[in-house]
Amino acid sequence: MTPASLLAFAGLCVVLAVTPGPDTFLVLRFSLSRPAAGLAASAGSAIGSVAWAAAVALGLAALLEQSAEIYRIVKIVGGLYLIYLGIAAFVASRRRATAGIEPTTRRTSLWSGFSAGAVSTMLNPKVGLFFLAVAPQFIPHDGSAIGSTLILGATYACIGSLYLAGVALLASRAVAWLRRPAVTTWLERVSAGILAALGLGTIALSVE
Repeated sequence: MTPASLLAFAGLCVVLAVTPGPDTFLVLRFSLSRPAAGLAASAGSAIGSVAWAAAVALGLAALLEQSAEIYRIVKIVGGLYLIYLGIAAFVASRRRATAGIEPTTRRTSLWSGFSAGAVSTMLNPKVGLFFLAVAPQFIPHDGSAIGSTLILGATYACIGSLYLAGVALLASRAVAWLRRPAVTTWLERVSAGILAALGLGTIALSVE
């Protein structure tokens, strides 16, 4: 793989990274609870991306391309998971508000953020199909397909996680600057609602 082709792929990854998606809103939701949890979610998303790259490199993800039914099932499961995350976040926010607990006083575990980021990405078949469609364009014919795909996967994961880490830090800075629990609660509920809406949209498109 030449430096030029890797640079071109990196540019494509940047465009995809800055396009808002489930991972962006997921990181935002955890960042509003705890900055470190948002960073953990971005790291989990990166691990999920590498897992998809490895699956493509081994030929496992080709099943998604060959079977519309498997693709639909994975999308529905992923949509249900997003709905679960959104509803769980909203319910937790309501309970804290009822109990009079300020959003800035709670602690969200790093594992919760990491696992949510990883599972959300691994249940997003579009990531696998991206590697199936794009990776062959950047893999040299005389090179190692597995090694080259993993390099592309690592590049995609690094760029994506850096962008998501920036989202996490900006969100935490904004909350720290505003220092208004009502605003934090509102933003958290909006991000939870967006996650649930994305999940519903994914399922709706899958069952058409």
